[in-house]
Amino acid sequence: MAKEIFYSKTRINNREYLIASTNLGLAFVGCQNGNMDELNSFFKHDKLIYDEGLNKTYVEELKEYLSGVRTTFDIRLDVSGTEFQKQVWKQLQRIPYGQSSSYSRIAKKINRPNAVRAVGTAIGKNPVSIIVPCHRVLAKNGTLGGYRGGLAMKQELLNLEKGVIEHVAI
Repeated sequence: MAKEIFYSKTRINNREYLIASTNLGLAFVGCQNGNMDELNSFFKHDKLIYDEGLNKTYVEELKEYLSGVRTTFDIRLDVSGTEFQKQVWKQLQRIPYGQSSSYSRIAKKINRPNAVRAVGTAIGKNPVSIIVPCHRVLAKNGTLGGYRGGLAMKQELLNLEKGVIEHVAI
């Protein structure tokens, strides 16, 4: 059954983001300068409706985060995925701001130590990037690994969190 997905575009720090929600919560945060193809790939069978008003709270919290003011989010999520994906995404939310984890640590935390590749795949299908912080997951050797939004975006988000932490600590 098709759901109604309310989407809008917002400009933050000279980049555009697509944001989408349902009546139950935030359902999607796109990559920097992402396009409708990205949004459509997550909601192939749903009805997309442009509506800035319903996404206002989500946009404000995203702006605060990307400005270095917010370190946690207070918004409801309405994400669709398999039970395994939801387990992985829930574990991502436990990674504290300014810290990182690895794909193998996430696999161990969900009691699936041999599912490292599946964890990586689930992370790549995270529909609410930034909010569910998949950018905080690095390869076991400390390199960036992958990121749906590209490695430049991942590095930028990690730098933002590092810079805010250092600024607060001084």
